[in-house]
Amino acid sequence: YCHTCDIMVELNSLTEKILRIRLAQMMVNENYKDGQFKVPIHLAFGHETFAVAINEIMDDEDKLILTHRNIAYNLARLGKLRPIMDEYFLKSTGLDSAKSGSMNLINPSKGLIYTSSILGNNFSVAVGIAMSLNIKQKDGIVIVLGGDGSLEEGSFHESILMFKSMNLSGLLIIENNEWSMATKISERRIPIDLETFAKSYDVKFVRLSGNNPFNYIQELKNLKEYSKQNNELICIELMVNTLGDWIMTNDQNPDGKFINYHAGPAPTVDVKACPALIKGNNSDPIFVLIDLLGVDELNKISDKIRNELEEEMK
Repeated sequence: YCHTCDIMVELNSLTEKILRIRLAQMMVNENYKDGQFKVPIHLAFGHETFAVAINEIMDDEDKLILTHRNIAYNLARLGKLRPIMDEYFLKSTGLDSAKSGSMNLINPSKGLIYTSSILGNNFSVAVGIAMSLNIKQKDGIVIVLGGDGSLEEGSFHESILMFKSMNLSGLLIIENNEWSMATKISERRIPIDLETFAKSYDVKFVRLSGNNPFNYIQELKNLKEYSKQNNELICIELMVNTLGDWIMTNDQNPDGKFINYHAGPAPTVDVKACPALIKGNNSDPIFVLIDLLGVDELNKISDKIRNELEEEMK
């Protein structure tokens, strides 16, 4: 028995899934740069590993509630690009028959039952779904995500209060990329210490970072089991870098201003890049995979996935 061999098989499988999401987004981005979409799309370069980790821990009765930036999770749950791309093109062959577009895209057959373009709206929906699972004595758990901007919404705090008061299990995940549109948190408001807020509600808090797929999966498995056994909400802060930044120059910023990616086409991301690396540090999940696998092996897997995606899109 070779434990190391098992780890390498799992690492290769996870790498394929992460690269599939990265390269699929790159293909979406190329169409976007060409002006081919009539719907706004929020890409999620940098979110791929966590999306795969969420997919790996979900069971049949679990429910996933997302935001406008849902592309990585939809790709992770579906494992295909064509139905999602067709949805963005508003074709009847789309994942939701052109009814959802991008910001509200769902896939109920995979437990992805609600997404919202309204900031913080999905937290209160998650409370209702968690209550339903509890009343029906279902085995599933609610997993709901929001961005750091949603901390500024009343529904975030009201929903935590309801989760806790009604002893409902769930994972409430904040994807903190430290930006809202083209504005840093430090430019728009005072810092919000999520750990302190969670403590004030007597809610267990965990902060995740680093983009190591094994760490994310194991941590999420443990937290999910703890939540279910104790009928408790767990608040998770994911430190993530949404990649695709550029330098903006205009009359107000003649020397240029760093702009973190928020929505629309990412001008500096190129589908021809190999092995799909955007940033040369561990804020990019692909960089972490290079560290784990080596660049040659990653290039080989990247070429394989790229060919599969191109074949799917013919």
